[in-house]
Amino acid sequence: MTKICIFGAGAIGGYIGARLALKGEAEVALVARGAHLAAIRANGLILKQAGETLTVNPRATDRPADLGPQDFIILTLKAHAIAGAIDGLMPLLGPETAILFAQNGLPWWYFHGIGGPHEGRRLQSVDPGGTIWDRLGPERALGTVVWQAAEMEAPGIIAHRYGDRMPVGEPSGEKTDRIVRLGNLLTAAGLKSPVRNNLRNEIWLKLWGNLSFNTVSVLTVGTLAELAADPGTRRVVRAMMDEARAVAEAFGAGFAVSADERIAMAAKVGRHRTSMLQDVEAGRATELDALLGSVIELAGIAAIPVPSLKIVYDLVRFRSRTAIQPGG
Repeated sequence: MTKICIFGAGAIGGYIGARLALKGEAEVALVARGAHLAAIRANGLILKQAGETLTVNPRATDRPADLGPQDFIILTLKAHAIAGAIDGLMPLLGPETAILFAQNGLPWWYFHGIGGPHEGRRLQSVDPGGTIWDRLGPERALGTVVWQAAEMEAPGIIAHRYGDRMPVGEPSGEKTDRIVRLGNLLTAAGLKSPVRNNLRNEIWLKLWGNLSFNTVSVLTVGTLAELAADPGTRRVVRAMMDEARAVAEAFGAGFAVSADERIAMAAKVGRHRTSMLQDVEAGRATELDALLGSVIELAGIAAIPVPSLKIVYDLVRFRSRTAIQPGG
């Protein structure tokens, strides 16, 4: 049976792990910690979805070395936490272990398997010093775009809020045996996980909204619906999206929808407070560099002016920094 470890089994990781465990076609293990881990061990992992309450009992630990090598690791930590987790990941790696990186923003492996003049380029904004690239290796990397939203209602209890899409892909776009195998397992578990031959387009589609709405929400404390409806914030969001689109297209990405259609997608989510706003208000580190710093880095490589992106980045960086300082 395929061995899958969910590393960082919080809200999204717990949701994915619960779905896989319910299906029973893989041997699922969770790496979690603290009160959440204690609750899973005592009562199982509880998933609330579509009016149902379901309980599964996968193996759960805060000691990855107890699990041994896995066929797949689904890494659901936020982008800025990956480098710090590498030592914990090492005992899970066998010669053929693949890692599905389920983070928002541009992934650290973005220029692996892309071909052309930028093949092998490293992004300092999401992988300072190339630590992840050197220690984990891009050959293990698989990509995904997580469109679901879930939250931890209490330790051991995950509530799925909306969304079921989670496409997967190889950086090279090839339909390898491993990506087809993982996509089939996720799909069988109730996730819509088709294998994409150009996952970067979908990465940009989600990022397009995240880099604008998430960051502007930090500065305004507005919900998605409010930011999309207000003429002023909508202009700022639109300007950021226009600049980001020019950057994406300079590196070969394409968009299946217009900026207005992408704004409408965000508005439909309703009065939702973005995860970045929640992180800032809780004094936690944010995904700012993965969502916006990485796009500014690409703009510099391509010599594309992005004044709106830079202004918002600087303001959100200041807001984020003061939020985690004593008295901030």
